[in-house]
Amino acid sequence: MIVVAELKKTMEAKMQKSIEALKLDLAKIRTGRAHTGILDHVQVEYYGSLAPINQVANVTLIDARTLGVQVWEKPMAAKVEKAIRESDLGLNPAAQGESIRVPMPALTEERRRDLAKVVKSEGENARVAVRNLRRDANAHLKEGVRKKEISEDDERRAQDEIQKLTDKYVAEIDKLLAQKESELMAV
Repeated sequence: MIVVAELKKTMEAKMQKSIEALKLDLAKIRTGRAHTGILDHVQVEYYGSLAPINQVANVTLIDARTLGVQVWEKPMAAKVEKAIRESDLGLNPAAQGESIRVPMPALTEERRRDLAKVVKSEGENARVAVRNLRRDANAHLKEGVRKKEISEDDERRAQDEIQKLTDKYVAEIDKLLAQKESELMAV
């Protein structure tokens, strides 16, 4: 029975990691409102190597549609501005000395729909990851029965519990997707 408890614990931890990964992916999708996490994956060339913006500058909110980037070293301002401009985010930063203003362009209806499709795709990837974890756990249970480590009744009970875990995490994924879609569609 120790094997089953350990398996469920491992499964839940992995499913939680899938949720965290989804949250990170969704945070990168622009909603038209400014938030500092948008620039997290933008890399800047810093003394010969690439570093995330938050390691060379402070990223703050100026207002609902504008980010402020305050570089720590004067020569980095131009590199940070260039990195933001060349990122896949479609942003157009404006330098003002050591600080950079990054206005968030308003999203068109067509762009909102495209982003909603991206959100659904990310959600489906997360659901598939959770289902794959369920499949792996059920395979481990079958292997345990085959090796006579657990009884068939224990296997059935454990499969029911794993299904409940799977349902719980899929529902959480659906909730995150609904939140993000409502953010995207809000004008």
